[in-house]
Amino acid sequence: MRISAAGPPRTVAEVTAVIPCFNYGHYLEHAVWSVLGQADVRARVIIVDDASTDDSLAVARRLAGADARITVIAHAVNQGHIRTYNDGLDAVETDYVTLLSADDLVAEGALGRATALMTAHPRVGMVYGRPVEFSGEPPTTRRAGLAPHTWTRWTGDEWLALACLRGRCFILSPEVVMRTAVVRQIGGYNRDLPKSGDLEYWLRTAARWDVGRVNGRVQAYYRQHEANMHAVALPSMAADIRHRALAFDYLVGADYASTAGNGARLVRRARTALAREAVLLSMRELDAGGSLVTATELRAAALDVRPGHRGGWRLRRLDRRLHRAWQGTAPNGTQKALETVRVFADRVRWRIWALTGVS
Repeated sequence: MRISAAGPPRTVAEVTAVIPCFNYGHYLEHAVWSVLGQADVRARVIIVDDASTDDSLAVARRLAGADARITVIAHAVNQGHIRTYNDGLDAVETDYVTLLSADDLVAEGALGRATALMTAHPRVGMVYGRPVEFSGEPPTTRRAGLAPHTWTRWTGDEWLALACLRGRCFILSPEVVMRTAVVRQIGGYNRDLPKSGDLEYWLRTAARWDVGRVNGRVQAYYRQHEANMHAVALPSMAADIRHRALAFDYLVGADYASTAGNGARLVRRARTALAREAVLLSMRELDAGGSLVTATELRAAALDVRPGHRGGWRLRRLDRRLHRAWQGTAPNGTQKALETVRVFADRVRWRIWALTGVS
């Protein structure tokens, strides 16, 4: 990992934002103008409407009629989000591309900061940064605060190792900008992973390219709402853990040539981390006096992703907690104190992630 001061843009880059849209017509215009309003790049937008049943297509065509930088692709029948992503990516003609959900926003100056990093470092294939979650009205421009504007770069192997060690995806999605050459090399999103395709795509990129991050500035705004696709597709943490495991399994596939001979070890490491996370989340659910059903589902997920985890001391400790809980015993003082410490640790990890991009 290398951290350096951020440099100024060397050129005015051309960037396309692919905006997949299904029934998000009321959000679409904000997403489009968050891209076209970027002052330090030449931006284009490709809206891919996946046979929306609201006014999304009408909004898209109205916007395209008013601005030649906007192109619309309309599906006659619903194809699903993976096909929608790939159809938009296939149509990109600029050197750089970002995939932006119609309900999210690009932060002011984000595209220029990301492309400046890739221009300065030709081995970096994708750049991400800090996203900020919001709900309701789009956020106004926020001050960056006192954090210095820096760049972090990892070799692809370094970033893969960190992701597997933690069993996590460090990226929400709207904050990523990629070289279009990378997209052409690695192909589209995996249709077999509709619920963890983003994670697998970042892993596949890191298997061939270095990874960069813009630090000290907000790069995207991620909207939280009841119809958010991630919340609908993954209604529980147990489901999320299982689908992440499926994404990591592809590290032994043909698309991961750079991990040859190491892929199986990385998969084991990732699945072990996921099992450990599932057990910890199950304990936390019990220690906080939460749902026994949720705790039991998380325990099952731990065994699904790492059957060898069956004899671990963490699992035995969890089983004792589950046994007491099923008997109606409330969390004791020690359990409540442990959960208080964990909540504090969560805040620390969040700060580390916000500053460094990994946690």
